[in-house]
Amino acid sequence: MIAIDSEIQAKDLKSALDKFWQLSAEKISAIEKEYPQNQGSPVFTVDGKYATRGWTEWTQGFQFGSSILQFDATGEKSFLEKGKLKTHQYMAPHISHTGVHDHGFNNVSTYGNLLRLMVEEKIPYVEWEKNYYELALKISGAVQASRWSPIKDGGFMYSFNGPHSLFVDTIRTVRILMLSHSLGHVLQEENDKKVNLLVRGLQHAKATADYSVYYGEGRDRYDLWGRTAHESVFNTNDGNYRCPNSQQGYTGFSTWTRGLAWAMCGFAEELEYIETLSETSLKAYGDPAEIKAFLLKAATASCDFYIEHTPTDGIPYWDTGAPNLHKLGDYLSRPADPYNDFEPVDSSAAAIGAQGLLRLGHYLKKNGDEKKGNTYWQAGLTVLKTLLDEPYLSTDKNHQGLLLHSIYHEPNGWDNVPAGQKIACNESSMWGDYHARELALYVQRIIDKDTYYTFFNCLS
Repeated sequence: MIAIDSEIQAKDLKSALDKFWQLSAEKISAIEKEYPQNQGSPVFTVDGKYATRGWTEWTQGFQFGSSILQFDATGEKSFLEKGKLKTHQYMAPHISHTGVHDHGFNNVSTYGNLLRLMVEEKIPYVEWEKNYYELALKISGAVQASRWSPIKDGGFMYSFNGPHSLFVDTIRTVRILMLSHSLGHVLQEENDKKVNLLVRGLQHAKATADYSVYYGEGRDRYDLWGRTAHESVFNTNDGNYRCPNSQQGYTGFSTWTRGLAWAMCGFAEELEYIETLSETSLKAYGDPAEIKAFLLKAATASCDFYIEHTPTDGIPYWDTGAPNLHKLGDYLSRPADPYNDFEPVDSSAAAIGAQGLLRLGHYLKKNGDEKKGNTYWQAGLTVLKTLLDEPYLSTDKNHQGLLLHSIYHEPNGWDNVPAGQKIACNESSMWGDYHARELALYVQRIIDKDTYYTFFNCLS
């Protein structure tokens, strides 16, 4: 399990964060200069150079969003201009994309961050520009919400696999519905039926909490407190749940750690968001206390599982049930080894999960549970400290990636195995690099006593 550093403070990471942003600028500039954008979205590196491969264009918002975060962290205006220009040039199709569950990734990372900077007065207020960003978020949220599968106790936004498929990933993209709702928008269906996007978003969150997260309550023989299933499969004829499954993990009965990390971060963010809402608006869904309870239970359980089932330095292997982990011996009692001969680690899961740990810790401390909150907070800082140093931070100027040892799709064998290695390692991903930047910005703002960073800071 993670050896939580109880002494480290956010300010102790200041010099490491300064180095991180310097390297980040170099990587963004290298991709801008060298990557042929007409090939599609950069997804992951192969021998240190970004390449494109995947099911959908789900990483494009992370590419341009990285430039926007770079400006936010450093004030370097050239990165803001790059982010704005590329958002305008390339992101419009993502607003109306009916075929994916990734709106909260692509569009909050670009239009959402730009609107947030304007609301936070970090860039000049321009009314037409503000309206442009708001309209993009409104429409994106409604389009995402239209991918809807009803089930007996609610419903969920289905994955690109089809109406039977609930992905745990989508708990972090559900935030686009929350923004759209808070900006005053609704989804209109047949016969002008108006759909409350907050209610739909909470229904999706509840389905994810109920079916994607496990609580040690005996659902199956592999039911452990906080483990997650990547995919939950439903019978679309009657709305009944059928079984767990996995697309990028090893099995439906083990835990793909990036999916676990999406749950950690997504549920913690939603806890923070509902605190900003009135009881009246929440009652459109149901009892506000019950909403808080299921979000908190899912966030706590998933964070607990991560702490318990991750090596001492906070970097997880790609799946807790990966078939060759046993060959590593007692791997949970020592730091992760990205260069081992048997199973890859996934640093992108660490970058996403660390933000979930920090947000849950902050939320609990803010709400009076100092002891428990401090545990999650210190765990998050422990993970970040590891990521800000080699072998995870990429210091090679010839490598376009920022965060090394990220894994995309181990079962499909999509990740590069470098010469001389037996497993995929030493490569980066666009989502891993973006979430490392988001994590770094979150902590930097804490150090600088700047505005607390949330996705809903874009709401005026």
